[in-house]
Amino acid sequence: MSEVRTLVIDGKDVAATSDQTVLSAAEENGIHIPTLCHLEGLSDVGACRLCVVEVEGSPKLLAACATRVEEGMKVTTSSERLVAYRRNIVELFFVERNHICAVCVANNHCQLQDQARDLQLTHFELPPLHPELTVDATHERFVLDQNRCILCTRCVRVCDEIEGAHTWDIQGRGANARLVCDLGTPWGSSTTCTSCGKCVQVCPTGALFEKGRTVAEAKSRRPYLPYLVKAKRQGS
Repeated sequence: MSEVRTLVIDGKDVAATSDQTVLSAAEENGIHIPTLCHLEGLSDVGACRLCVVEVEGSPKLLAACATRVEEGMKVTTSSERLVAYRRNIVELFFVERNHICAVCVANNHCQLQDQARDLQLTHFELPPLHPELTVDATHERFVLDQNRCILCTRCVRVCDEIEGAHTWDIQGRGANARLVCDLGTPWGSSTTCTSCGKCVQVCPTGALFEKGRTVAEAKSRRPYLPYLVKAKRQGS
């Protein structure tokens, strides 16, 4: 049974239940913490690390989405240290793959682009890797562009936890990590994909998109995930 915890976030006294995360408690109290991998209705994995916060008494930064609230906890969500860290993270996302915003279907409707704008990231100090990445357009309706993928695993989790197909997974480690379909099968040859499009709808960038439709055209459909989650819980 969950218990009430009291903590301080950015100098504000906050009450939360013991099963809540720092991110959840902050959101409930109108305190914004940036994130890319978090999405309401899906499990949290702390993949993007943008939501890291400072907790008094802890020598390291903690992911707000994966840190449970504790009694008396004092949290700082924005500081010079945190802003610098988040700028480095977003820069790494850009230079690790081939994000050419001007020719991307998600241009001006990309959450990675939004984070860069919020952090006033106007140039990169790190050299781009320019990896040779593939585009899988074998599916009848959808496309996977590895150049835009930030490995947030939203697609993996929505396919597993909501659709129940577990078509997607991550293969490899570090800069060699890739989103794969059925252990490396071309998307169009998948025997598990139901063509539901949930993975496309939750993608924060232009890595997964529908053929013949820009992300801007599909944007109005994105808030549908909470309804799917509610329906799934009622049916279980």
